[in-house]
Amino acid sequence: MRLGVISDTHGLLRPEVFDAFQAVDHILHGGDVGKREILIDLQALAPVTAVYGNTDNLELKQLLPRVATLRLDGFDIVVTHGDQLEHATPDALHSAFPEADIIVYGHTHKPLLELVDRTVTVMNPGSAGPRRFDLPVSVGILELESGIPPRARLVNLSVK
Repeated sequence: MRLGVISDTHGLLRPEVFDAFQAVDHILHGGDVGKREILIDLQALAPVTAVYGNTDNLELKQLLPRVATLRLDGFDIVVTHGDQLEHATPDALHSAFPEADIIVYGHTHKPLLELVDRTVTVMNPGSAGPRRFDLPVSVGILELESGIPPRARLVNLSVK
């Protein structure tokens, strides 16, 4: 199973995301969606599991959970924005969600992959929306296959 991982779109869904997410089976959105239309556009590609972030409006907060849990190809996955933690670090996320095999989060706009014994355990795809600071505009691809450690990569989007 191939997952597209995205966060912090803040109302902007770049066309490059559609190229990066070709042939994904499911999309995980780590919050700060910005507009409901972002979810509708992503659902044209694949089913979407999304959470709200700290900048999302009341409509999105009523539509989406703060934390989503799902099981895909034998892996327990938690999706959260991460803003509810004092510091959204891998250690803090592991403490908050000890049952998760994989944790996807956003909020920091900093792409991150944490590997434990070559297994992806925490992933922040960075920000796919408006560029902030000197951080890259990026998404992630996560590949799951039952009985095999998850594989993941960060994809920098070529944007101007």
